Formats: sequence, C-alpha cells, structure tokens
Amino acid sequence: MDQPTTVDVLVVGAGFSGLGAAIRLAEDGVDDVIVVERGSDVGGTWRDNSYPGAACDVPSHLYSYSFALNPGWSRAFSPQGEIYDYIRRVTHDTGVREKIRFGVEVTAARFDETRGRWAVSTTAGEYDARVLVLGVGALCEPRLPEIDGIDDFAGPVFHTARWDHSVPLAGRRVAVIGTGASAVQVVPSIAPTVEHLDVYQRTAPWVLPRIDREYPGFERALYRRVPGLQRAVRALQYTSREFQVVGLTRTRAALAPIKAIGRAHLALSVRDPGLRRKLTPNFEIGCKRILLSNTWYRALTRRNVDVVTTPISRVTEGGIVTSDGAEHPADVLVVATGFHVTDSPFFERVRDAAGRTLADKWASEGMEAYKGTTVAGYPNLFVLMGPATGLGHSSMIYMIESQLNYLVDAIRSMRDRGLQTVEVREAVQNAYNRELRENTGETVWVTGCKSWYLDAKGNAPAVWPDFTFSYRNQTREFDLSAYRRTAIDEPAAVPTGQGALR
Repeated sequence: MDQPTTVDVLVVGAGFSGLGAAIRLAEDGVDDVIVVERGSDVGGTWRDNSYPGAACDVPSHLYSYSFALNPGWSRAFSPQGEIYDYIRRVTHDTGVREKIRFGVEVTAARFDETRGRWAVSTTAGEYDARVLVLGVGALCEPRLPEIDGIDDFAGPVFHTARWDHSVPLAGRRVAVIGTGASAVQVVPSIAPTVEHLDVYQRTAPWVLPRIDREYPGFERALYRRVPGLQRAVRALQYTSREFQVVGLTRTRAALAPIKAIGRAHLALSVRDPGLRRKLTPNFEIGCKRILLSNTWYRALTRRNVDVVTTPISRVTEGGIVTSDGAEHPADVLVVATGFHVTDSPFFERVRDAAGRTLADKWASEGMEAYKGTTVAGYPNLFVLMGPATGLGHSSMIYMIESQLNYLVDAIRSMRDRGLQTVEVREAVQNAYNRELRENTGETVWVTGCKSWYLDAKGNAPAVWPDFTFSYRNQTREFDLSAYRRTAIDEPAAVPTGQGALR
C-alpha cells in the first residue's frame, strides 16, 4: 500500500476477542472495520496450540460465544481441533471473514494527537485508524526459558505453542521442561510412544480429576431441538464455577473440599510414596491455575517416565545437566514454559503521542487499565483481555463479551455525540485500580507462589479478583463521564488532557 488505508476501527488479532469485536460492531451497524491478523487463519491460541492432547479446561457449553452456541460439541471438554473448527465456522456464518487481512503483523502503532487518530505500521503497509482495538490475547507470545547452552542443543527444540509436527517422537528420548497446563496435556499424549521421557518440574501443580465424557448423539440432538436446553446447561456450568470465587477471593475455608479432592486424586493415582512426595504441591490451591487431568499422574508412573525436580544447570549438545551434576540425555527438547502475559512484547509497539510505549508505562507504573480496557494517555485505544480480566476458574469468553459490551457502547457513544477521541481520566483509572489492589490483597493469588497472574512487582494485574458477573455489570454501558473527550469539529493539535474537553 503506497497510501495509508483509512479505517474507522482497526482490530488487531483474529482470535476469540478480535473476532468477537468485529462481529459485535457489525451487528451495531459499524461497517468501517478492518481486522489484521499475523497468522494465515483465524483462531488465535486455538490455531497455534496444536500440540498432542491440546484441549480446553473449561466445559464446552461454557466455552463459546453466547450469540453462537454450538449444540454439536462432541465432549464435555472440547479438544483443540474442535474449538478451532468452531471459530472458523462462526467467522464464516457471521460474514466477518471478508473484513480480515491475513498475514499482516502490526510492527508499530502511535497516537497522532494533532488528528486524534492512530498511525499503525504493519508488514503489509500503513493504516490510519480512529479507534484501535487490541485483540492480541494473553496467550499469544510464548515464553522461552533462559537456560545456559539451550542454543547448543543438537536436536529439535520447540515450544508447545509452536509444536513441530514434522519431528517424530516415537522411540526417541524426549525432555519436557515445565509442568503447567500444556505439559499436563502433552506428557500423557506422548509418553506411550517415546523411548524415554524426562519431565522437569520446578513446582508441582494442583491437579483435579477431569469430569469428561463423550456426548452421545441423542444428547446433541436434544441441544439442537429443545429450545433453551443448552442455555440452561450453560447457566448451570457457569454458576457452579462461580462458587469457586468464594474460596479464591474471600475465605480459604471454601477451598478445603477442592483441596481434599486434589489430594485424594494424587493418592489414588500414585502409589509410590517417593514420587507422590515429588508431586505434592507446596502452595495454596488456586494460587497457580488449577489443572484438570485424568491421565497426568498415571503417565508419570510409567517405567519410561522420570520426574526431575533437581534444577536445570545447563543444556548441552546431547541433553540436560542438572545442578547435582547428573547428565540426562535427550534427542528432543519440548519447552512448556507458558507465555508472556504481564510483559507481552506486543505492548512495546504501542506508543502514546509523546512516544512512550505501553510496555514502558506498565513496567514503571504497574500494569493497569480502567475496567481492563482503556488506558490513560492512550486515547481511542481499547485493550481486550487487558489488565485484571484474566480468570483462574471459568471461561474467558464471558469476560471478553463483557468487554465487547463496553467497546460497542463506547463507539456508539462516540458516533452519536460526534466525538473524535475519548481518553479515560487518570484520576478515575487510579481510583479504580486502588480498589482492585485492595481486593486482590485478600485473594489466593498473592499467597506466595510464582505464577503468570503476577507481575515483576509481585502484584496480580492479570486476574479479576471478584465474581465475573460483577465485571459484567461494570461494563454493560460506557461511562462517558469517566473520560476526557474531543469533538470531531474541534481544532487540531490540542494537547491531551487540555483544551476543549468535555
């Protein structure tokens, strides 16, 4: 493109949040929308995470858009491929695919204060947008471990989110670094075929049984034919998950039954007392994400699987050396070390009018936003799945749809009132986040474990510290009074936060 493409709303990312934004805006009559996606298809994390055993840990009926229920889920917990197919089908059925530009990665975005618009650079040219919506997701940038010598390893090395399906694992010695959500799914899937598997564990996770089952044909037929049945099941699943919030945010006593289930699951699955001690968590349940699996513990008891808890010292050409000097040979190295959640590299590309990146702002001042969506100093920017919107117990799609309510009403308010820019007042944002920090201080996430919920300062900016319906209530309508705004017909070059603001 020789000239910038002018668009009213530019959405970055075509996962659940970005696609949801495009769909909801189209329903509200906002047609001047473009979605840029760096990948070759929609799906986001469900496109990228195709490792063996990949599946959702939220019940299927709860893990879909409320406006596009899927009566055809095959299981209580859907596998990755099925969710990926669902996203593609919704994209086709809603007609938003024509708004998506694939293979386009955003390299820089800067707010132009003189025009009240965003100048966005991409690998396919420039865009000029009035509103910028970031739907880049929290699980889009894999976190690679900083281990001495890892670049010298002679065999294949890949992150679970970038699984190399061309690498055969059968009959080979494989090392898996990490015991988080993806490792709990990968290890049982590959253990029966590899010659030997070393699982490197820093912290033993809490693992609960996965109450999974296949949906028979007659049940799926009922969901298709009986009005309201699937919504009723979805409501029950949502309500049962919300009960966990009491233990996570208010009283530890409410977590006692869940903790008892986790301990019993471990005791019944692992008979070897030495291995059981290794796999016993040493932190409060819920402090790190609670994992679900019926096969994790069984896989670790296999003769060809070893759980290594001694810290890794370095990687050599032929394997891994632990701090006790032991050498563990390996042919393939699988990295299951999670993602950049509170420090995503993408935020280094987003700059305010003065050139300050969002990453710098959050690194120095803490990762904060107003209602997880807007940021003082960055007008007309809406961050989906932003600070303090993550969950450890339920479906993120519920939170995404809450934000979409707020986003759509914000753009509707701008349209109806003839506004060029809206920017949340810093005092409003600060007050909102002071209250969030006070609420988070009583939650399980700050009881001493290390998790992706926390930032470098030990705060928990990634997680919502309350019932999800309270967030839904906060975001039902755009509260224009919390924002500075400029009208379309106002003079240009009015400094942010000054001049003819209403």
